[in-house]
Amino acid sequence: MPVRSRQLYEARAKIAKALAHPVRLLLLDALRDKDMCVMEMTKLAGLDQSTVSKHLAILKEAGLVGVQKAGPMSVYSIRCQCLDGFFACLESVLRQNLKEQQALVELES
Repeated sequence: MPVRSRQLYEARAKIAKALAHPVRLLLLDALRDKDMCVMEMTKLAGLDQSTVSKHLAILKEAGLVGVQKAGPMSVYSIRCQCLDGFFACLESVLRQNLKEQQALVELES
């Protein structure tokens, strides 16, 4: 298998870093259901507006969300349609890890 360019790995790492925070995962999960303004996401996350805005800026910079002005509000939406598969993959790993941990506990019993 050919080694890809360093730039590709750096671009992948930028996206992975944007995904590597529980609040950003929460925001992305919520945006899969509907487009939302910052105020809605602030209530959902239970955080102040500036913190949510910073998280959204990181997601936007990584190309995961887009934003449109709707009067005085900014409405955010998902830009990539592959998040369902991504979340399914994460949950598959979590289930596998749980099975392995349960097997270890059973061996120790």
